[in-house]
Amino acid sequence: MNDESTSPATPASTDVPPDHLSVNPGSPAFDAEKLQRGVGIRFKGAQRRDIEEYCISEGWVRVQAGKSVDRKGNPLTIKLTGPVEAWYEDLGEDAPVNSAVASQG
Repeated sequence: MNDESTSPATPASTDVPPDHLSVNPGSPAFDAEKLQRGVGIRFKGAQRRDIEEYCISEGWVRVQAGKSVDRKGNPLTIKLTGPVEAWYEDLGEDAPVNSAVASQG
């Protein structure tokens, strides 16, 4: 019992979104549980709400290209490169941020 009460302190400090996440249920990077928590994304210093998929370690995001869709009805996306940061919005203002800079140093 004592080990269980001390173990939640460790995950709380590392409670950051995964390196790669997608909103498309057909993607291997899709995780509904993590998306329900609300993931905030900052791309090139600006907070974005139109991100379809991101990868922090590779430094890219995918955004929808207008209202265009493919023949299966999925949105066409554009891959943009730059610094990406992610955090869980349900943790409030001081939420730990997952970024490539924090991962390296």
